[in-house]
Amino acid sequence: MDMRRIVFCLLSFSVAVLGLTGCRHKPTPEIRMNQVGFAPHQEKTATIDVDSLHSAPCKVFILAQNGDTVWRGMASETMINPVSGKFRQIVDFSDLTEKGEYQLCVKKESSIFHFQFSIRNHPYRALTRAALRAFYYQRASMDIVEPYAEGYTRKAGHPDDQVIVHASAATAERPEGTIISSPGGWYDAGDYNKYIVNSGYTMGVWLMAYEMNKAYFDALDLNIPESGSTMPDMLAEAMYNIRWMMTMQDLDGGVYHKLTEPNFEGFIRPDQCQKPRYVVLKTTAAALDFAATMALAARVYAPYDPNFCAQAKEAAIRAFVWAQEHPEVYYDQPKMNEEFEPAITTGAYDDFDVRDEFYWAATELYLLTGDRNYREIAFAQKPIEYIPAVWGNVAELAHLEWLMHPVELNSVAQRLFTDELEKHLQPYLEEAETHSVHKAPYGNREEDFFWGCNSEGCCWRGVECLYAYRLTGKEAYRINAERCLNNMLGQNATGYCYVTGFGAKPTSHPHHRLSYSHPKGTHPGFLAGGPNRMRQDTETDGVQYPENVSADESYLDEQPSYASNEVTINWNVTLFALTAGIDALEQ
Repeated sequence: MDMRRIVFCLLSFSVAVLGLTGCRHKPTPEIRMNQVGFAPHQEKTATIDVDSLHSAPCKVFILAQNGDTVWRGMASETMINPVSGKFRQIVDFSDLTEKGEYQLCVKKESSIFHFQFSIRNHPYRALTRAALRAFYYQRASMDIVEPYAEGYTRKAGHPDDQVIVHASAATAERPEGTIISSPGGWYDAGDYNKYIVNSGYTMGVWLMAYEMNKAYFDALDLNIPESGSTMPDMLAEAMYNIRWMMTMQDLDGGVYHKLTEPNFEGFIRPDQCQKPRYVVLKTTAAALDFAATMALAARVYAPYDPNFCAQAKEAAIRAFVWAQEHPEVYYDQPKMNEEFEPAITTGAYDDFDVRDEFYWAATELYLLTGDRNYREIAFAQKPIEYIPAVWGNVAELAHLEWLMHPVELNSVAQRLFTDELEKHLQPYLEEAETHSVHKAPYGNREEDFFWGCNSEGCCWRGVECLYAYRLTGKEAYRINAERCLNNMLGQNATGYCYVTGFGAKPTSHPHHRLSYSHPKGTHPGFLAGGPNRMRQDTETDGVQYPENVSADESYLDEQPSYASNEVTINWNVTLFALTAGIDALEQ
């Protein structure tokens, strides 16, 4: 029996059960829920659209594949979405734990709305694998070939063996126009450039996620060219980018901020790109993010590649010394455009406060070397305010590293650091319980919706909850990490599953040159940036948002919408850190 007939039979059965012969069957946008699946003992909820504040609680029932009704219940009283003002109800069917394929059916007046879902072991393993394989597709300087391409073959682009030293990065040893080789690494986002600051943050989250869930990642087969070696695939993929980062260190220990064409390429294949490529300006932030990455990598890769680890340690120390000698060299692209030729107009990743980078780099160097000078530098830079980690503020990465290495803290400091994390999370957990129409510790305030909020807001909050769960064992943190993932996978204001290739309503047209220019179209496993109340893309860019759209609905699944629908490596790393962290808890 094909799937269309199964759906028809199930809906016919639902009509018979409720005595609603002749009623209309509406599509799934009326129900918003996780579209990828649930683990058997995971909390399971769905959000239901209703018409008014006075709507009676909806009747809900769940059908198994054979048509049996396996669950009945009622939705909650009507709630008001604090962002949009729209009316919603929540149904909680967490007590359904038997594995299988199901239809959730909602009776509203004379209509039945339905949504297919599954309960199974490790529902996020395939998604985790795809989110990691997305980085293989982002590789620069190499052909993407079968059997590793899994349908997305392409020719190599950007060999980056003839990269020009830009005037802003020139030194006596490497004057303007010097040619250097800097191949490999990942394309940063929807564009074809490579940025040290964002790579550093990405590598930090990546390697910390590995340390949190070594057994899980060690067993994960990514089907990449390095598969089958003694090194886990997850670490082998990261190494492709780390080795590129090492080529970005200048002879004096400083680190180039980015490798880029002067302005963005069009939406063409990588092998069609012809613009010259430059390394641009050495900055304090780049040197410190590089130092932190190399120190962390030197520790994590010790069982697999001692020679690399020795090189990484030396590179980290040299970069940190350079940053100490040049503590306020900031990337300021507008001034650079006035002073140097050619003008550079690609992503700036500018940062004018590097205390957090000093904190993270000194922390990683201390954990690698045991040199207490680094410890003193780190704690001197520890911020008072607790700010979630993003590429431009990496202090929380250092904070979590101290918590994951408790032997380095006395009991009082350990409790203090843990309290800071818990205090930061508490208001969001309270919101999830009291007035979140999507049952999530995210998305309940207008300010939650900004450029990249799916990652830097929702996924990262879930990762923070996983760290808090690891530290305290409190179930509320595990549950709220799962709620964040539910939000990304469909239980949200737009009803999208924001991961390409997954769910009944996935992001399908990301701002991503590789996908746009590929005959097969959108690559799977990429996380879209998400609703963005600022809407920096305009009609001039070919973007037209609906009128009167709320902050949590300011999303367009259209290629031109870079402000809501781009993909980036730093967003994808938080996605798989969350999915793997949740999936690993089943082991």
